[in-house]
Amino acid sequence: MTLRELGRSVGNAVFQRVGRAASKVQETRPLPADLLESDDAYLVVFDAPGATGSDVQVRFADGAVLVRLDRFREFHEGFGMVFPGRGMSLDGRVELPPDAEVDANAASATLTDSGTLEVRVPKQERTTGDSQSESVET
Repeated sequence: MTLRELGRSVGNAVFQRVGRAASKVQETRPLPADLLESDDAYLVVFDAPGATGSDVQVRFADGAVLVRLDRFREFHEGFGMVFPGRGMSLDGRVELPPDAEVDANAASATLTDSGTLEVRVPKQERTTGDSQSESVET
């Protein structure tokens, strides 16, 4: 083995370890999100670059909007993976205010072309004596 081949071998091993570590770190970081409020709804906006509709799962449970993105890498003809550098499963959780009364059954989610996931959770219409909200999956 020449010195040049040894250098490439060591370099490839280092790149593989760095790539795997970066991928694991990315998978453990929550998806960035904003919580917005209007008179009639909450809007949770997640960054979801590269996601497609089939990659996204959205739920509402225990007063929080939960999101999971399972991104799949595209295969490129004639190329092999040197090291994985992008997270494949990404999670996000946004707690609504503790006093939020919402209609989780009427919630909707929209994945925009610009790579954001917008989850709209309507506020529950208040009726006298009814102050319970229900946690359901959407």
